[in-house]
Amino acid sequence: MIFDRIPVSVYATNCYIVGCDDTLEGVVFDPGGDAPAILEKLKKHNLRIKYIILTHGHFDHIGALAEIRDETGARVAIHNNDSDMLVNPGKSLSSLAGENSKAVHPDILLEDGQQLEVGHLALKILHTPGHTRGGICAVIDDSVLICGDTLFAGSIGRTDLPGGNYDTLISSIKSKLMGLADEMPVYPGHGPATTIGRERNGNPFLR
Repeated sequence: MIFDRIPVSVYATNCYIVGCDDTLEGVVFDPGGDAPAILEKLKKHNLRIKYIILTHGHFDHIGALAEIRDETGARVAIHNNDSDMLVNPGKSLSSLAGENSKAVHPDILLEDGQQLEVGHLALKILHTPGHTRGGICAVIDDSVLICGDTLFAGSIGRTDLPGGNYDTLISSIKSKLMGLADEMPVYPGHGPATTIGRERNGNPFLR
């Protein structure tokens, strides 16, 4: 598996590039900004991007979406509950942050349990609302978890923004993520990687 992390924009959003070694088909998660840097990485890995998957619709995760979509021709995927954020700057909070994200209509509306294939890689979508109504995580080949702003190393996503709900987020994490293996690597939307076991045993929000 090809796997690369690029912290992008002033918000240090983790954009992830994942690809199949055999087919060089790939996926970009959360292109939050710095499109040239993302495109350079795609060129370095010689990947053909099939999907751009958004873990949720906040502005800091979609800032370079339009440019990456236009350059790669990839299909844009987001959960239905967050899809309006891609065309409404008020709902993505981009207008409040002084950002100007170009409206993009999604090609795929993700659902809980949905399976996607990228080359020989299998991606399973987990709907994990709480940070936003349409937040999702993705398990790749049962070996990697990309979780957006649902879960962080030692913390959880904020729930004080529109569509956020603390109890819902805790329920999502416990019901959808804590059943994964302790050794499962967790790659969040901001900050360092962690593991399910480390968060199960040490995250103060999950005790």
